[in-house]
Amino acid sequence: MNYQTYYQESIDNPESFWKKQADKLKWYRNPSETLTKSADKPYTWFKDGVLNTCYLCLDRHVEEGNGTRTALIYDSPVTSVKKHYSYEEMRNETAKTAGMLKNLGISKGDRVIIYMPMIPEAIIAMLACARLGAVHSVVFGGFAPHELQVRIDDAHPKVLLTATCGIEFTKVIPYLPMVETAVKDSKYPPAHVIVFDREQYPITTLPSYARRWQDELMKAGSAPCTEVTGNDPLYILYTSGTTGKPKGVVRENGGHAVALNFSMEYTYDCRPGEVFWAASDIGWVVGHSYIVYAPLLRGCTTICYEGKPIKTPDAGAFWRVINEYAVNHFFTAPTAFRAIKKEDPEAQLLKKYDISCLKRIYVAGERMDPPTYQWLTDISRKPVLDHWWQTETGWSIVANPIAVDKKPIKTGSSSLPMMKGTDVPAGKSGNIVIRLPMPPGCLNTLWNNYEGFYKSYLETYAGYYLTGDGGYIDTDGYVFIMGRIDDVINVSGHRLSTGEMEEIIGSHPAIAECAVVGIEDELKGQVPVGFFVVKDGADKSEEDIEKELVALIRDQIGAVAVFKKASKVKRLPKTRSGKILRKTIRRLADERDVPVPPTIDDPLILDELREVMPTDIAELSKVLLVRLGRQETKKTARA
Repeated sequence: MNYQTYYQESIDNPESFWKKQADKLKWYRNPSETLTKSADKPYTWFKDGVLNTCYLCLDRHVEEGNGTRTALIYDSPVTSVKKHYSYEEMRNETAKTAGMLKNLGISKGDRVIIYMPMIPEAIIAMLACARLGAVHSVVFGGFAPHELQVRIDDAHPKVLLTATCGIEFTKVIPYLPMVETAVKDSKYPPAHVIVFDREQYPITTLPSYARRWQDELMKAGSAPCTEVTGNDPLYILYTSGTTGKPKGVVRENGGHAVALNFSMEYTYDCRPGEVFWAASDIGWVVGHSYIVYAPLLRGCTTICYEGKPIKTPDAGAFWRVINEYAVNHFFTAPTAFRAIKKEDPEAQLLKKYDISCLKRIYVAGERMDPPTYQWLTDISRKPVLDHWWQTETGWSIVANPIAVDKKPIKTGSSSLPMMKGTDVPAGKSGNIVIRLPMPPGCLNTLWNNYEGFYKSYLETYAGYYLTGDGGYIDTDGYVFIMGRIDDVINVSGHRLSTGEMEEIIGSHPAIAECAVVGIEDELKGQVPVGFFVVKDGADKSEEDIEKELVALIRDQIGAVAVFKKASKVKRLPKTRSGKILRKTIRRLADERDVPVPPTIDDPLILDELREVMPTDIAELSKVLLVRLGRQETKKTARA
């Protein structure tokens, strides 16, 4: 079967198509219905099927004679600890951790919040919740107390699992002060807080409501797998940067297992026993889907990496891990490679390692700019496959179907729609939407907030899910994602893509990474402003680079873009998953006081940007106003 056959069957006969995929899993009881609808959900997959996700990830492989196969590799350059776990060891550790949770009163349907660093115990905790039929909600370790508190108050967990600390580069981040504040401020504090004691920050005293993980584990027996139905929730994952009522994406057990198992075969062409590494964090959807669940469902080896692409210890960190563990499939965000390119533009560190084991490199999480794509392809000599998906979908919306029909790569495109009807008229830019029903694995509600789900995703276009991203589909069916809908700016009535401008700026040989945002302008509505980070060793002045960037935009887009200002910065504000916080940059341009986003990787970056912003933006406004014979307005003076 080729791509078109697969795709068309999934659109024309979705129930038949997905039943075939469901039959590949080992259910306790096969579902009698594939797709159902109800008043509170627009679609549910495999509603009455009975399964257990932990069983599918661990126990099944042991029963099938693969218990000695390596399931998890822990590699922590920040602590110099490395460890391997077989499938049998993972099953035993998970069963005991589930026993610990059971002793604390956790049973099917109860919620558990996991606020932990990238250590094996965090992954084991997720699987232990799944084993009991409990619903886990992972909150990125180190999130601000308020953000943890609002998630506690939305999920109402019985237990909060945490650790004494996380480690960022060489800095130890104590977690307990943040947990204490969140619990104290919560309306619905958990009954129990269990703390994993790390030697990098050992426990001295604990609050009265907290207990030491290691002590509780010693009291526990092994818990068996609990049967759940296909529509029982597996986890809640809150989308980053939420304010007010948090948006808790709900993932159901049945559709989730079917979709991820399918994606490992179809999207990644990954076979049982191969090593799959997603260099992310379990606080994000990539970590849920492709560090924890998908590789283990498939019977692969996955890697828990407590480090960064650079400075742990250097920009060769990724190549070292690939070489050391014979990684076959590698997946990370484009921003990681931009950071590596900045520190090691000639890829000298790559020469120290043998990456011949690597079949393909996958990127997602942010648009893959063509200059970085070309650099990575050249230095790795491996296929680099971009694909596009979201927290809400849980797996790829658009990708290259390499397992059945590898398609040519088009720079700037994530390739072709997967088993989802992705609609935009050919060649025309617009808001990208997906026809309902969404396939298995995608959200069908928000936790305790169906109204919010409907308004956010379904209300705008009847019968379609609104992705929130804009772009276009070419005549060959390739999808080009140009950025979030709110990243399209309006300059004197012309709708211009900041993503397109970033692509042009990124083509400059001195640029490591960049961001373009639209700032308010009294005369033109909005004008674009660029911010760029230069590669290490670049010998051009900021003024010369700025002139060349302005000329590039004028040459490739035209004077209509009114692109006149680009500022050099040391670094760009990003989330911990590597996405550039363009909305925050935009707000800094228009407002002096901007709240620190809860998802930001390093809040000090905002102070660095503030040093650049006021003078540069004011100068830009003055230039525009003087040219047109106007006086400064209050708004531009404030900017």
